[in-house]
Amino acid sequence: MNFPPVTSPADKAVHSKAPAGTFGSHAAADSTANPNLSLGLVAQGTSAYGFSLTPEVKSADVPVTTVVDWGDGQTSTTKSTGGSQDKSTHSYAKLGTYTITVTATDESANQVVNKMTVTTYGSLYTPYGPTRLLDTRSSGVQPYTNARVQIGGNGGIPVGVTAVALNVTVTNATTAGHITAYGEGTTRPTTSNLNFNAGQTVPNLVIVPVGANGYVDLYNGGWGSVDLIADVAGYFSSSSTSGYTSLASTRIADTRDGTGTSAAGQLGAGASFSLPIAGGAGGQLPVSGVTSVALNVTVTNPRSAGFLTVYPGGQTAPTASNVNFVADQTVANSVIAPVGADGRIQIKNGGWQPADVIVDVVGYYSAASRSAYLPASPVRLIDTREEVEGPLLRSQYYPVPLGKDLPTVTGFVLNTTVTNTTGVGFLAVTPDPNSWDSYLNGTAYVPNRQPGSVLNWQRAQTVPNLVQASSGSTGVIDFWNVSDGSADLIVDLFGFYTTD
Repeated sequence: MNFPPVTSPADKAVHSKAPAGTFGSHAAADSTANPNLSLGLVAQGTSAYGFSLTPEVKSADVPVTTVVDWGDGQTSTTKSTGGSQDKSTHSYAKLGTYTITVTATDESANQVVNKMTVTTYGSLYTPYGPTRLLDTRSSGVQPYTNARVQIGGNGGIPVGVTAVALNVTVTNATTAGHITAYGEGTTRPTTSNLNFNAGQTVPNLVIVPVGANGYVDLYNGGWGSVDLIADVAGYFSSSSTSGYTSLASTRIADTRDGTGTSAAGQLGAGASFSLPIAGGAGGQLPVSGVTSVALNVTVTNPRSAGFLTVYPGGQTAPTASNVNFVADQTVANSVIAPVGADGRIQIKNGGWQPADVIVDVVGYYSAASRSAYLPASPVRLIDTREEVEGPLLRSQYYPVPLGKDLPTVTGFVLNTTVTNTTGVGFLAVTPDPNSWDSYLNGTAYVPNRQPGSVLNWQRAQTVPNLVQASSGSTGVIDFWNVSDGSADLIVDLFGFYTTD
């Protein structure tokens, strides 16, 4: 990432002179020895926790010692003769705001001190809600206009949050189109978060940067009006709260065969069931300390229209929703669910008839994890519509070396979209055991696809879904077309989690 530089120019430094009559081994008439001694600072973020610092020292041709106090009890020292621009780097143990103090002293005790304040760029997660922040069904959102959503300073969400997890639902769409979420006051990206056709109701989780004024904009890029609903699941900030741990997708509930439930059978209208998160997913989830869990939730075989709500165990179901559906639809959505004090989550069927529910866990947030989130300027990674190879064919997978040479990156926040589908199926996103070098030298083998899906489609549909993808042990991520036909795949990168 390209972080903006932070500077403290030399004219902000504080000078102190050596006692009169000293300047090394040379006599001086007064205390103005080494009058050109000066110190400017240039810092630049290098990671979620780290900075590089370049003290720009100007001096007479005499020895100078430069000491950097990083503001967390750690120091570094360099020695030079005359001026120097010796860059040093530092990684903080915790996210936060720090005052860096740099002192340059020559051999005669002439000294200059400069300071700057830096804030680490990584963010940790705090669960909130789920709580409804926006519902335009009484007013609508006109084409090529924004719906504004206040995040910072809204309810119990503090001012200064850096990103937010919102479940955004588009409904009552009068034409086809797309929705783009972005921080207010920033340039609207060319990527999209939701794609829809006329009459569709489409949900999608978005993790989006928050503008400096605390707002997020939801842009209607369609030719007609739509209604938008936004429910907050949590927010990211530099406070020491919860880092992310990525997992290989693991199925923890499937009402079709009774996995995770008391017995096989659809979830009834207005009914709910609870799932243990603490110690769950085959022991991949710790028995304590999990504040939120990252899921992919799929509804299938619903007998009527409705919605699912995922919320903390031991609490009353909120008015928010996570997955919206119509009769006979199979639809999936990414969910970040706060975990109750009892270590469980609840899933409620808000429909008028029973439906089957499938839940896959892909990661979790806890105070024990160091992985912090870094939002990125949205960038398109894959668009098979523009590639010579064309769409993904039946049972074909697309390996991408997204985490290659990035050992501290533990996961990626992606928006995946399938379009031009010629069959019925689903998309799976899994870590690949092959290294990228093995693909380049022709020794890679076709991996066994892990269970789980991230989005489902019917013939001729366009379907989006957010994916929190594990980079695995090799940094290669596979995108699988599990269907009886071909499909075009679009993948946009929105951010990543890193331990450094």
